[in-house]
Amino acid sequence: MAFDGFTIAALVSEMDAKLTGGHIQKIAQPEADELLLSIKNNKTQYKLQISASPSLPLIHLTNSPKPSPFTAPGFCMLLRKHLGGAKILSFEQVGLERVIRIQLENLNELGDVVQKSLMVEIMGKHSNIILVDEKNTIVDSIKHINGLTSSVRQVLPGLDYFIPNTQHKINPYEVTTNDWNETLFIKPVSIAKMLYGSLSGFSSSLSHELAYRSHLDGDAPTASLNGNDKSELMEQFRSIMQQTKGRDFSPCIVFRGAKPIDFGAFSFAMYTDCTCKIYESMSEVVETFYGEKDTLERIRQKSIDLRKSVTNILERNYKKRDMQYKQLKKTDGKEKYKVYGELLTTYGYQLSETDTSLTCVNYYNNEEITIPVDETMTAIENANKYFARYNKLKRTEEAVKEQQEETEETITHLESIMTELDIARKEEDLLVIRQELSDFGYMKEKRSGKKGSCNAGAERFPQTEALNHEHEKLKEWFRTVRFRKVLFGGVDEIHLWKKLEELNQIYETSLSAERARYDALLADHQRSCNAVIRKYKKLAERGTTGQDTNV
Repeated sequence: MAFDGFTIAALVSEMDAKLTGGHIQKIAQPEADELLLSIKNNKTQYKLQISASPSLPLIHLTNSPKPSPFTAPGFCMLLRKHLGGAKILSFEQVGLERVIRIQLENLNELGDVVQKSLMVEIMGKHSNIILVDEKNTIVDSIKHINGLTSSVRQVLPGLDYFIPNTQHKINPYEVTTNDWNETLFIKPVSIAKMLYGSLSGFSSSLSHELAYRSHLDGDAPTASLNGNDKSELMEQFRSIMQQTKGRDFSPCIVFRGAKPIDFGAFSFAMYTDCTCKIYESMSEVVETFYGEKDTLERIRQKSIDLRKSVTNILERNYKKRDMQYKQLKKTDGKEKYKVYGELLTTYGYQLSETDTSLTCVNYYNNEEITIPVDETMTAIENANKYFARYNKLKRTEEAVKEQQEETEETITHLESIMTELDIARKEEDLLVIRQELSDFGYMKEKRSGKKGSCNAGAERFPQTEALNHEHEKLKEWFRTVRFRKVLFGGVDEIHLWKKLEELNQIYETSLSAERARYDALLADHQRSCNAVIRKYKKLAERGTTGQDTNV
């Protein structure tokens, strides 16, 4: 399931055949680490998606559109300056490394023909997209890597570009029989690990497939190989390399049932209990296999703040529910205080001034009961004290049960929102969820624009944008208004009245927009006031409940 060097080779072969000679028409940057190039070649429009995401780096042709931000990022603007309208000369792979060089030709500011290269590095968390000039100097990159981030290579404008060789693997195109005998077969590791650990471009899946085709166990140690095993393994290796040189690929996805479990540039024989489906292009394989995963990964990254907020609120409500349950348990004995008060009212005449308790018969169950009393208070005062405690606990019980219902409703609602976040597939889904959290007061609504700017509330209130539009129309009318003149007597009266009618219509529309804006502002202010009132009411109720429970 690796984006290995052979997958890159198949993609380069496909893109070189379809895109070489074409011109870049549009450059977009839908994500912070992703580019979308629109290329026209042979009267056909193609879209090339390049992602340097640390979790899922990709490059492939696609038909799926992606929305771009209203304001293009700096790297996108720089590429439009240097590569807008550029002609694609070639797609090249560096050995069998996961590095692609897109060779381009364009005109500079002086009108001279210059060549530049767009380097695409598909290397996991080290993935990058780098623009290099004809002197192999870095113009800019989608990710800047300084000396603090990496001690191996810095990627900054003005530095020389080079590919770091940190793994010291052998180029499969240059491997010899001596390399096999003196370097590869003597390694004390498994056969599969010997292949992907020593040869660039090999993945674990392809290494096990190569061993399977050689009738060997990929997990067996290299020391177990005899002469025939080694010859068969080298023969299968040469066969795959010959197919790669001849661009004879068989892009496929391995399915176990309906679930894709692996893919590659060649068909797999080792998955005997699975289905291997062959596709026409490697781009189709990558998009089919990673398309849903890429979407889910992007949505997961963009919903991190929402998940964190909802999780925090849920945890607070779980704790609140536990506290309310404990508080409710404290009210279980309230009925005894009611009985104490009634019995003191009935038998209080038996108390003397020095008694600290009253022993009498409980007429509810005909059992003897002892009631603690305060000797400094009369029987009626002791009875009233118990009645007051009973009433307070009863009010507390009613308030806590009401709060419990609200808490349970909140928890149920938040758990449903978490479910919505789990099944969200589009950014629009996240916007709806964010608005829902804001409407229910779980999150503060984000406000854009500078303080004091007339456009600061345009996103929050669409009426403001409409009003600004009408104001612009009014200014434009005054700037461009011209009155038709007549030969004698000044301006044409009929034309003047038409212009005044136009002005009146603009004023009427502007006034309607102003009223709509003020209505929206008043409604928003009313909602804010109601939210504050509800908040203070809840605080007051909690304060009353807290006093009651302390008695």
